[in-house]
Amino acid sequence: MKSRSGKIFRCAIYTRKSTEHGLELEFNSLDAQREACEAYIKSQASQGWQASARKYDDPAFSGGNMDRPALKRLLADIEAGLVDVIVVYKIDRLTRSLADFAKLVEIFDAKSVSFVAVTQQFNTTTSMGRLTLNVLLSFAQFERELSSERVRDKVAASRKKGKWAGGSVPLGYDSVDKKLVINDPEAKTVRMIFSRYLVLKSFQALISELDEKGIITKTRLPGSKIKGGVPFTYGPLAYLLKNRTYLGKTGHKGSWFDGEHEPIVDQITFDRVQELLKGNSIIRTKQRHDNEALLSGILFDDRGNRMSPSYTTKKGVRYPFYISAALLKGRKATAGSAARIPAAEVESLVLGALGRIAGANDTSDTLATRVLVERHLDRVTVSATKLSLILKSSQAPIEIPRSARKTPSTLIDEASAEHPYTTNPQLIQGVVRAHVWVRSLTNGTYESVEKLGRAVNVHPKIIRSGIRMAFLAPDVTTAILAGEQPTNLSLAGFKKEIPLAWTAQRVLLSGLYLD
Repeated sequence: MKSRSGKIFRCAIYTRKSTEHGLELEFNSLDAQREACEAYIKSQASQGWQASARKYDDPAFSGGNMDRPALKRLLADIEAGLVDVIVVYKIDRLTRSLADFAKLVEIFDAKSVSFVAVTQQFNTTTSMGRLTLNVLLSFAQFERELSSERVRDKVAASRKKGKWAGGSVPLGYDSVDKKLVINDPEAKTVRMIFSRYLVLKSFQALISELDEKGIITKTRLPGSKIKGGVPFTYGPLAYLLKNRTYLGKTGHKGSWFDGEHEPIVDQITFDRVQELLKGNSIIRTKQRHDNEALLSGILFDDRGNRMSPSYTTKKGVRYPFYISAALLKGRKATAGSAARIPAAEVESLVLGALGRIAGANDTSDTLATRVLVERHLDRVTVSATKLSLILKSSQAPIEIPRSARKTPSTLIDEASAEHPYTTNPQLIQGVVRAHVWVRSLTNGTYESVEKLGRAVNVHPKIIRSGIRMAFLAPDVTTAILAGEQPTNLSLAGFKKEIPLAWTAQRVLLSGLYLD
């Protein structure tokens, strides 16, 4: 039936239920809501109202947010101009959030869409109708927040009494009648993990052993989604080894109470594992200078794993490097061909290339190098044989060989045929150590060369001489790291004659070839 004006009002019925309880019934809450809405639309047939054939039902979805599939479809149809009136059983079926309601009303107004709650007669086109809706919605939001508080209080009280209050069931247990019950095969696995960690004393070794035995995390079925059932990585393994639930405890906000469930691990074993974990943890204060971790966030291995900055210390000297995230997670098999690379090597190669591209004559200044990288570089991929640079101005990669012979200057090229190339560990160590010393002095780790010398047990005179290796031209540094210097070049002899000017350094190095 058409209205007197002949206009048809297309009515979309939206229904929602917060929980799955009762949805299995032949006639459930969603059906009851729809039936009431259809009856109301029929009562308005004289006004030209017609129910849409499309259903907008959200079963087991909270009204506290707008992340609901049917609501998203409804909003898409409103945007497409397919809806004139929205009909719901009660306003809280549409939303329980005052902020979300304000957004929805704005969308409705923009498309001239009316909103009707069949058990609460309102008209959103009038100011009084909106005021009444906002008041009711405020009470709906208050009720939702009050319910959340009651649930939180109940969970806290339950856990203090040692009861299992829900959540992810840890490996070794099953949830039966809302209680944790030991799963014997899984409990045996948990005890094995604790005992093997005490023997191996290493996450990586333990993860490799678990992989070989096919041991995976607990498989869970939250709703229709499957979680877990994957090989262990560092995070889940550490969580398991620190979980006091295995002592028969229940936790709440950092406090632990005697639980109703049976323990899987004895207190002595658990305490020994915690002591070992604490002893193996590497606590690093990351007070990096601007030039440290120069490629952090943009360096990846050739299998797409991000490479993070790290360091190792030997005889008081810190050696920075980049390491693949796959190795950090104990997944060596998924790491790239260059899973760990010295920071000095990769940064020197990158800065040398950027210096040539940007026309920069000096890339030794800390701030300048940082600006150079941020301005031009988008991504760096490292493999066993090359670096691949993606610039922000171009998507065509720039390839830089790592192992291929690449001389620092034309003069060296001309004389290179007479001299073999091989890496010199002492020279490379001298370059790396010089950069480490400079960074330690510039970032405030040590206030003077004398204090640095006492810390690393090296005479200040040796440090002052060695630091000059940090101010080599990028291409000269690259040549040393790649082993492209003469075999008769010694660290002691080179340090004594290093000039500050890069051109003079290149001439000196080329002269050494011609001796």
